[in-house]
Amino acid sequence: MAAENTSVLLARRPSGAPVPEDFSLATEPLRKPVDGQLLLKNHFISLDAGFRNWMDEDSGDEVLPAMPLGEPVMGLVLGEVIDSRHPDFTAGTWLMARLAWQEYSITDATDFLIRLPEPLEAEPAAYLGLLGDTGLSAYFGLRDIGRPAAGETVLVSAAAGAVGSVAGQIAKIMGARAVGITSGAVKSQKIVSELGYDAAVDRTGDVQAELLAACPNGIDVYFDNVGGPLLELVIDQLNEGGRVVLCGAVSTYGAEQPGPKNLFQLVTKQASMAGFLTHTRAEEYPEARSQLARWLEEGKIVAPEYRLEGIESVPQAFSDLFAGRNFGKTIVAL
Repeated sequence: MAAENTSVLLARRPSGAPVPEDFSLATEPLRKPVDGQLLLKNHFISLDAGFRNWMDEDSGDEVLPAMPLGEPVMGLVLGEVIDSRHPDFTAGTWLMARLAWQEYSITDATDFLIRLPEPLEAEPAAYLGLLGDTGLSAYFGLRDIGRPAAGETVLVSAAAGAVGSVAGQIAKIMGARAVGITSGAVKSQKIVSELGYDAAVDRTGDVQAELLAACPNGIDVYFDNVGGPLLELVIDQLNEGGRVVLCGAVSTYGAEQPGPKNLFQLVTKQASMAGFLTHTRAEEYPEARSQLARWLEEGKIVAPEYRLEGIESVPQAFSDLFAGRNFGKTIVAL
């Protein structure tokens, strides 16, 4: 077992989109777990845009408090128990956990922990992507809120991102027409050719005109990962009875954005808009994972991944999310 543990620390509060200089590395002796604790060797770190919210001093969030400066950054990790002093866990158990960006983690299991199935249904990294919170978010958001019917139009923002890359494919499996919003000609082409989207809207162009062209019959379901002004544009084109799935709001993380001014259209269109938290459905993870794994095995879904290597790459990987450099789920292999 290694004698040292390297962590990624929050060096300063990001101003807007994060950059690598907002973080620093620190190495210290690796502690041993005491009674009631377990030691996790982290094999992968998940990079998720939503954690940007908790890097602000006044995050005011009830899910997680503001991250303290000079301490390891909170995030999602995937690792293997290598030393357990906890009665509920044995060495060799794989866990997805909300802990911190570290090579090793010590926990008393009161943190958010999800035990991976034995045997694994896919390679371990998949449990941070398709079979993890990102894939599960797409699954639960469409199943419970979007509820697309065959022939309806489903619009997905951040369609080349972790959740969006899965949401569009699930919409297609459900028989809907999938339209994705992304940035740039390259990503627009890739979400159609690699993910099976029926059409793409390039955010770097005339978004309103492109939306009208890509969704000539209106929008029945909007899976929103972006928020901000884009949400207002989409509400204008919702069909009667439309459903808006609020999954994320990457355009507002670390910035103040005015809310949509046209919310009354939800009344006149008899439409609905609802948010959700994937981790509140933890008891449904096995069923959802089983379905996603079957689709993967059957070739009905693909799981694109943007992977970097080494703990020192974590600050860059997180910054790349906000710079739009990723395609699919962003992870760092340790």
